[in-house]
Amino acid sequence: MRGNTRGHRIAHKVIQKTSGFLKDDDGLKKALTGTDLVVIPAGIPRKPGMTRDDLFKINAGIVKELVQGVADYCPKAFVLIISNPVNSTVPIAAEVLKAAGVFDPKKLFGVTTLDVVRAETFSQEFNGQKNPADTVIPVIGGHSGETIVPMFSQAKPAFTVPADRYDALVNRIQFGGDEVVKAKSGAGSATLSMAWAGFRFAESVIKAVKGQKGIVESTFVYLPGVQGGDSIIKKTGLEFFSTPVELGASGAEKAIDILDGATEKEKQLLDVCYKGLKGNIEKGIDFVKNPPQNPIDHYRCKSKVTNWMNGVLESTAGSSCR
Repeated sequence: MRGNTRGHRIAHKVIQKTSGFLKDDDGLKKALTGTDLVVIPAGIPRKPGMTRDDLFKINAGIVKELVQGVADYCPKAFVLIISNPVNSTVPIAAEVLKAAGVFDPKKLFGVTTLDVVRAETFSQEFNGQKNPADTVIPVIGGHSGETIVPMFSQAKPAFTVPADRYDALVNRIQFGGDEVVKAKSGAGSATLSMAWAGFRFAESVIKAVKGQKGIVESTFVYLPGVQGGDSIIKKTGLEFFSTPVELGASGAEKAIDILDGATEKEKQLLDVCYKGLKGNIEKGIDFVKNPPQNPIDHYRCKSKVTNWMNGVLESTAGSSCR
């Protein structure tokens, strides 16, 4: 948030003391031991012209190592993956946890909340709501470009996007991150909006674990291990998919299938989504099952692991890798 006056003001807020650990001092073990909720936004940010998939070679290795730490030191923790490309990093996490014999599908989430936030915000001029929070728009599929499918047909309250504005609105939701990368002239990607979206999802998980009922968030999950997932698998042919999920004490209690309500336009978007998402998922799985012979040394990037807010782990990586 360098150079951002609002960011500096946020930094002045009173928060609990944050302690950090270094990798060479057994830091990952110290940060993770006893942790109940792990949030992983670690990785390099996007630069102009980069897609989330371009980040794969570096971020995949970072996520793999951090999730191995989860398997070793806090195998029962809820794991929230923000590191892009989420379409691939969540399958990586699942494979690592499976190999360690500690995989609980209900506790692994790909955080796609930013897509929902963008859909709700960018739709304001059409839905008549002054506050984006007053509108609920499910966003399903994946978390990269054309795999992101906003389901306006399922919006609450209902509204109609004019036909001549539909494609532009969908494109802005799918590629809204590119606007931020360009606006920052390559100095980073979405930060405050992603921080808010990550907080919103993490808070929802915590509230559900504490017993609050009726919490539903769109999130990228492993469908075979979640109630209701089989219905979505049959229609998509995919085991990983972002869909509205009812959260509960054990995590992902139920995957909600909204595919039958798709309009013809949404079905066209979904067909494109399925093709792209299938390759993204396979790429993540293959990264674990057939490791690259010359993996990138991601520790050449400046990185740290921080123990945050009574056992919530936030892993962050520096913005430059040479």
